[in-house]
Amino acid sequence: MGKLQEFDIFYTNNKVVYGPGESVSGVVRIRTSSALHYKAIKVNCQGSCGVSTKINDTTWNLEERYFNSTLSVADKGVLSPGEHSFPFQFLIPAAVPTSFEGPFGKVVYRVQASIDTPRFSKDYKTLKVFYLLNALNLNEVPNIEQPSSALTSKKFSYLLVKTGTLMLKTCSDLRGYVPGQVIKLSTEIHNKSGKDTGCVLASLIQKVMYKSKRPMFDLRTIAEVQGAGVKAGKHAEWKEQIIVPPLPQSALAGCSLIDIEYFIQVSLKSPEAAVILPIYIGNIPVNLSPSRTTFSTPERCGAAGPPSVRPSVTPSATPSVTPSVTPSVTPSAPPAQEELEGDLCAGGVTGSEEIPTKSHSQLDPSGLPVAMSPSAFSHTPAAALPPSLGWPDASAPVFCLSTGATVPFFTEGSAVPVPTSCPLILPPEYSSSDYPQEPPPTYEESCSTMGSTFNSQQ
Repeated sequence: MGKLQEFDIFYTNNKVVYGPGESVSGVVRIRTSSALHYKAIKVNCQGSCGVSTKINDTTWNLEERYFNSTLSVADKGVLSPGEHSFPFQFLIPAAVPTSFEGPFGKVVYRVQASIDTPRFSKDYKTLKVFYLLNALNLNEVPNIEQPSSALTSKKFSYLLVKTGTLMLKTCSDLRGYVPGQVIKLSTEIHNKSGKDTGCVLASLIQKVMYKSKRPMFDLRTIAEVQGAGVKAGKHAEWKEQIIVPPLPQSALAGCSLIDIEYFIQVSLKSPEAAVILPIYIGNIPVNLSPSRTTFSTPERCGAAGPPSVRPSVTPSATPSVTPSVTPSVTPSAPPAQEELEGDLCAGGVTGSEEIPTKSHSQLDPSGLPVAMSPSAFSHTPAAALPPSLGWPDASAPVFCLSTGATVPFFTEGSAVPVPTSCPLILPPEYSSSDYPQEPPPTYEESCSTMGSTFNSQQ
């Protein structure tokens, strides 16, 4: 660096994660070996989002800025040989999105310092990123603590001339989770045919939409569990769990270019049938009512709570508290759902059985859960994952930055991002199809599809 031996930015108390409305402060440290003439020394703080249609492209098609402030810490003068420190402080606006990095875009925050030198001399620049957590409090999402369920039926042909009917229903214990929590699934399959079904598969899927001129969809299977098929004429139940790995929060409040959604998909390969349960991934877990102090998988689908009513908050919008749902609200499920639910427990079958699990992406070959770093689900040391994968401390929101396999996690007092050693963030298989990908159906579309299925049966 010639005359410049050190030019770096240091945040106060080595803090790297901030929240909306907080101040980013620190010092710019300069050490020179000889006198350095300058016109100005400036510090800039900026937050922005950019998206592109090319993977890992640094030239954005669209960009939006959340703030951009510049502070002049020294005017024209001469830096004498030795060490110099220039303090700075910037206020982060209240309505800014959480930091995020994906293959087609990112939300990034950084502080940059520059030394403007006289003409024909080299200018100097240095920058350091910081990370912002605009915590998603799941308790602000209406009906978040209620079970969620979805039901579909399928008529199919086999052996050329024979027909059969299959009904598939899945329930989850909640509608929102934080990393480290367990999604408890209960699935019922009613095989009213003379043919065995294929394997049943439950997947936790992430969908990220990048709203560039040509919208891009990044679909990833985060975790999946596979169960055996159902014998001909059998009614079977399958109960499984998926641990929520370190993931970015649903939606990005304040960002109009990137949207994040999660859903559970339970599907059969033969005959082809699938149901989708939209879920939220947040930073602050659900506060359970006294009547639900423990989470147990519903004994039977449909018997664990009221009919599924979708929260009025969409993943692309900022969650907000709304009045509680009154009894007069019509459930989103079609009227024929009660009849199909009755069929799940009624005649047409010769027996009921438990579906064994064949494989789980979150289990090692010995059948034990994959080992996780104790800090993988924590934002501060006090928020480490409790025994038996319990609930993280609500006072210390979980923070995850990226969608990929190099997700950084941060511990209070650490100046350098520490990559997690948690293998659960590695999806078992990334999609191999070309971009852009078609998005999965929305909740309303899936309900509409089920409605048309029901009407065709009548």
